[in-house]
Amino acid sequence: MAQSTGTLTIPEAANRIPPTSTSDLDAAVATLRSNASVWVGRGIAERIALLAELQETVLEAAPAWVDAAAVAKGIASDSPKMGEDWISGPTLTVRNIRLLRQTLEQIRDTGRPQPPAVRTAANGQVVIDVFPTDAFDKFALFPLFTAEVRLDPSVGLEEAEGRMGRIYRPGGKDGGGVRLVLGAGNVSSIPAMDVLYTLFAEDRVCVLKMNPVNEHLGPHLAAALRPLIRDGLLRIVYGGAAEGAYLTEHDGIDEIHMTGSDKTFEAIVYGTGEGGARRKAGDDRKVTKPISAELGNVSPVIVVPGPWSDKDLAFQGENIASMLVHNAGFNCIAARMIVQHQAWARRNDLLDAVRSSLARAVPRDAYYPGARDRWETFVEQHPEAERFGDDASGGVPWTLIPGLDPTRGDDVAFTTEAFCGVFGEVGLDAPRSVPDYLDAAVEFCNGELWGTLSASILVHPRSLDDPEVAAAVERAIDRLRYGSVVVNAWSAVTYAMVSTPWGAAPGHEPTDIQSGIGVVHNTYLLEDVEKTVVRGPFRPPVKPQWFLTNRTAGKQGRKLSRLEGARDLTVLPSLTWDALRG
Repeated sequence: MAQSTGTLTIPEAANRIPPTSTSDLDAAVATLRSNASVWVGRGIAERIALLAELQETVLEAAPAWVDAAAVAKGIASDSPKMGEDWISGPTLTVRNIRLLRQTLEQIRDTGRPQPPAVRTAANGQVVIDVFPTDAFDKFALFPLFTAEVRLDPSVGLEEAEGRMGRIYRPGGKDGGGVRLVLGAGNVSSIPAMDVLYTLFAEDRVCVLKMNPVNEHLGPHLAAALRPLIRDGLLRIVYGGAAEGAYLTEHDGIDEIHMTGSDKTFEAIVYGTGEGGARRKAGDDRKVTKPISAELGNVSPVIVVPGPWSDKDLAFQGENIASMLVHNAGFNCIAARMIVQHQAWARRNDLLDAVRSSLARAVPRDAYYPGARDRWETFVEQHPEAERFGDDASGGVPWTLIPGLDPTRGDDVAFTTEAFCGVFGEVGLDAPRSVPDYLDAAVEFCNGELWGTLSASILVHPRSLDDPEVAAAVERAIDRLRYGSVVVNAWSAVTYAMVSTPWGAAPGHEPTDIQSGIGVVHNTYLLEDVEKTVVRGPFRPPVKPQWFLTNRTAGKQGRKLSRLEGARDLTVLPSLTWDALRG
């Protein structure tokens, strides 16, 4: 395998809010330390009440939160793109809160979380169904989708059930502590949901340092999460690398969780420059505190050859293009590599459908620092790259690099996360059969693409009528070394379901961190997670909210927040109408 290089360096953004002084950082940590054991001792009934209060405060803060996010990204208030920040901001945050409340009510009433099903697969592995969580999930958020969590094969059924919601079981608590959360700069629900996981799944109080890229949202998160701040369970602070380093090395911080790049992770654990490189080579850690992380990925989309019609090609072309275009390409699970059978008769037809969608995509502000430089790194190494949209303004045009050589293991498109509007396409030679191609695709993704966060497989339902193809798809799901594998949809749906664990494949060490360590979300409070598997329809009944041409995504996002946060059934008729017109 070629040496992985991870995410290209992302320069630090300029501060919009003055950095928090060291004395105020010390005071924040001191307050949290004084309340850490108090939080551990707070009972389930009190926690349920706190979550109920948070449902209300998040919904109250949501409109201003979304407006501020959109302004910073250059999105007009009447644009359907407002749906991005509605859904990936307060809607998912309030869904997380509601699902945590539901789980705590189940523990109160039955003694443990009650996921939809807990079963043992034919191979003896424990599998837990986690989506849909209720009747609303079946038609509102992701119609016709299901999700299951596969646990470590060494864990038996009785042990798995006994470890669900461990901190709420007799003897499951420890003395608590203070966790530092280094918030993501791209998706505004990430820092909020990392705080929720810290408190309600890990039993730790939390200091959240905002990322300078989206620190303007800090006051809105403070409003949304004000019951946590009021009770001394959360402090939100500001600053850049200097403040982050001060906190990571602070004696009052017990643990760290971060969302970002492998470069930031390595800077925390080993330091920077030549000294940091030497420490990494010898695994001589500068920071030895427990640290979990959700990092980047060269996310593959594996296309299974099949009887695709022209309408299928148009739909999936837009699906793949939207996986890049969403949030201007600044997602850790943006599609980065389209994997195809070299000899499939419709390979170029699918690429043409992707091209057609990219040509229609509205240009976006490249709001994330260094995006143009990262884009230039890719196009300089691939002058054949196809550009969609005007790049004369210094922005980042949507960019496709087709026909990559799968034998060139050091290709930047395989080893490096662009974190901007760039993705590639590769054709694999497997002349004998579709199952052989799928086996080759798994080997390629596991062996040549950097990262282990998430992968997608697109397969026509009629292909699955062939037992050998169906078996090959299942074999691929089993063997893909990713934290989540999603069939027939963008792998971001695992993030958005929230009941699903979200994180890299297990087993990474700090010296080769790849996509990270640990999971978040995971509202059924499962342990020993190996992989999440999501399955969806090849052509859903309504256009997915993430599609770049969805005309009503903004309206849907606002109404989904009411449905998720307050179970406001009055929005259902108009939400359904908007979904049908998307």
